[in-house]
Amino acid sequence: MDASPRYFEVQDHDVSSSDGVADPQTEQMQEQSTVNDQASNTLLANLRKELEQERPSSTSLFPPPEFASLSPFDEVQTQPPSVPQEESLGEAPPQKSEFDILSDHLLKDPHDGNTWQSFILLAEQSGDLEIIAKAYDRLLEAFPNTPSAQIAYLTHLLTPSLFPKAEALFSRFLRPSPSVDLWKFYLIYIRRVNPNPTDLTARQTIKKAYEFALNHIGQDKDSGEIWRDYIDFLKTAEANTTWDAQQKMDSLRSAYHRAVLVPIENVETLWRELDAFETNLNKITAKKFLGDLSPSYMTARTTLRDLRRLTESLSIPTIKLPSPASATPPALSLPSRPTWVGETDRALCHAWKTYLKWEESNPLDIEDNAVLQARISGAYKKAVIRMRFFPEIWFMAYTYTASLGKPEESAVLLKQGMDANRSSFLLHFAYAELQESQSKLAEVHKTFESLIGELHDQLEGTEASINAEVEAARASVPSTGVVNGELAMERDDRAKQVLDRRNKELEGMKGELGVVWTMLMRFARRAEGLKPARTIFGKARKDKYCPWGVYEAAALMEYHCTKAADVATKIFEIGLKLFGDDPGFVVRYLGFLISINDENNARALFERVVGTFSPENARPLWERWARYEYHFGDLAATQKLEKRISEVYPNDPPIKRFAQRYTYLGIDAIADRDLGFAYRNKQTSSPPVASTPVPTGPAADRNAIAGRRPSPEPPRRRRDPSPPVAPSKRFKPSSPPPPRRDRERERDRDDRRDERPPPPRRPSPPSFPRERDDDRNVIPNPVLWFLGTIPSAAAFDGPVFRTDDLMELLRHGNIPAPSSASGTTGVPPSRVRSPPPARGRPPPDYGPYQGPGSSRGRRY
Repeated sequence: MDASPRYFEVQDHDVSSSDGVADPQTEQMQEQSTVNDQASNTLLANLRKELEQERPSSTSLFPPPEFASLSPFDEVQTQPPSVPQEESLGEAPPQKSEFDILSDHLLKDPHDGNTWQSFILLAEQSGDLEIIAKAYDRLLEAFPNTPSAQIAYLTHLLTPSLFPKAEALFSRFLRPSPSVDLWKFYLIYIRRVNPNPTDLTARQTIKKAYEFALNHIGQDKDSGEIWRDYIDFLKTAEANTTWDAQQKMDSLRSAYHRAVLVPIENVETLWRELDAFETNLNKITAKKFLGDLSPSYMTARTTLRDLRRLTESLSIPTIKLPSPASATPPALSLPSRPTWVGETDRALCHAWKTYLKWEESNPLDIEDNAVLQARISGAYKKAVIRMRFFPEIWFMAYTYTASLGKPEESAVLLKQGMDANRSSFLLHFAYAELQESQSKLAEVHKTFESLIGELHDQLEGTEASINAEVEAARASVPSTGVVNGELAMERDDRAKQVLDRRNKELEGMKGELGVVWTMLMRFARRAEGLKPARTIFGKARKDKYCPWGVYEAAALMEYHCTKAADVATKIFEIGLKLFGDDPGFVVRYLGFLISINDENNARALFERVVGTFSPENARPLWERWARYEYHFGDLAATQKLEKRISEVYPNDPPIKRFAQRYTYLGIDAIADRDLGFAYRNKQTSSPPVASTPVPTGPAADRNAIAGRRPSPEPPRRRRDPSPPVAPSKRFKPSSPPPPRRDRERERDRDDRRDERPPPPRRPSPPSFPRERDDDRNVIPNPVLWFLGTIPSAAAFDGPVFRTDDLMELLRHGNIPAPSSASGTTGVPPSRVRSPPPARGRPPPDYGPYQGPGSSRGRRY
């Protein structure tokens, strides 16, 4: 690949006459033009020399300034900085190249994945290693720890002369990366620079590299290939002496024993190899080693199935590592920003959350806390790389890291998440709270200011988008040459439709900005005092996007912290001058005056503003003031207010306003009882009843209470609901008998468990066998009460046997053949019994209790 781009120089064009005949006047003009050209060239040469002196020698991303234009793209070239040679002559400046346009766009939006794909492609097509390196450095600043970008970057440095740069990048990339593919690429590089496996130094270097990699990503599901290569490498060790053979055996045994405990894809293959390896060495020790490892291996096998099921929906891309022959960089796989359109992004986020919670539950029963924390931390590292633009995943990673007592690492996680999600309220608030707990007040102010700045940029962009859409809507009306009244009205209507639709979005964004200002005031008040909080409010008032919620928060802060109702009222009055046309603010102001029992000012405010709103917008004001009059006014004032309301809203039924007078705590007894809404709701919520014959008896009553469809089978024999006269043997007389409702619920649940209704349109089975079964399977009431006191199965925290693992052990177990001596006596050979247990603590008994004096042994 060419090391530098191809450029061609600007050619100067001679000025000549069109017909080739020169007259004296023309010759004079040509001589004057030649003088001007020489002067211009001299000026350009001086400019180029000055620029060349100011220009960095080798760190520039662009070609030398003497190459003023680019060749057509066989290979994409970069545009040099513009030199004011043409501008000085009064001509238009040269156009920017595509590379420069993409570079400028990425400065504004550094997380645009599609633009990064095109930008990196142009850099690689240039063939200039310096341009490629700078492009990848910029990419990894926007998407750190992205393995596909890191491997593609390293692919350009795999020539021997560039090995030092590659090793510097490896040292920068490897430790924070959970990518198995990147570690594989590192091991390929190590094997390449140490090609002689028989050399002792080279073998030690390769072995240390494998151990280094497995200590970092050896718990990953996809690390099976690295375990496989490491074991194969250990097998190639030469054993010239007994000591070397022992060392080789110990290394292989250690690698096998560690690998079969991890849920990797080839764990079953490695287990079979371990079985053969240990059996060939010593059958006695093999049985001991395999027996000790078997439970953990079976747990890893079972966990692998769950792991496959959980990770198949995580959308983790597969990276194709470049071969040494081609050295073609892999395709970039950058995380994309969620659009939240449809359920795709929500489903992906839910899948990652489920997987992370599963990892935190320690399904492998790892007892070493360091290993467990490394495994869970690796899962979170993968999550924040792939789900870079999902603040919830970052917050989960922060919460887990903080639970380990690592405040510095958790702060770094939040900082990285804020860089990726610049407008995330969740991450900024969490980071500000963390810094406040550490008394880093300046950092908290900086965090809030950065969030406010980002929200300002979004508001300005939205406002510009609305204005452009309004202008487009006006321009969409065809012009007839003369703007008459109908044409102007049509344009105004279309513009109003756009404003009505988009203003809700703009107002919502303003409200979110107000929340940030309010949180900043809260922080300043509790951490620095009331005066700094007032300063924050003064800054917020100067913000052109400041909503009325900030004024209300400042007023309530003054009232509750200083008991100064007059100061709070003044703040509300200032807000009323700005937001007097917003009924939401006026209702909040009115509610505040009512809460401080300032009836005169509240009544004056209501009478002053209620007439300024349309009836539709004024309804919340009427309802708030009417509620106050209903609660604390006299009857005459209430009736007078209702008369005024009926004049404003003539279509409202009188019974509605009357019922509102007698409603409290949301309980409207008139509507529920007298108007029948409660009964109507019951009828709509109850399921339809099938038109089938309803059996009689207690079973039918219980079915009716439970809301179930009656079973077609014949009714059961009536059970005596009363408690027995004498308690049973296991029943304690001092224990209270179960209440009747609990007994009915237990029997109802037992009926549901025992019922097996036949398919429809089939004759029911005979009744007498079922009645005998019911008589035989009746559980006494004391037993039911005792079963109800037993904790649920979820509360059991002891060991649990997995049936599939148990059957696998039995299937592969070595059961000795029976002795042949018993066959000579004519007596059937006796069953081979297990050896008696060793002395000491007996094994745990997980079988059900059989009662005192039971001769049955333990069941496993």
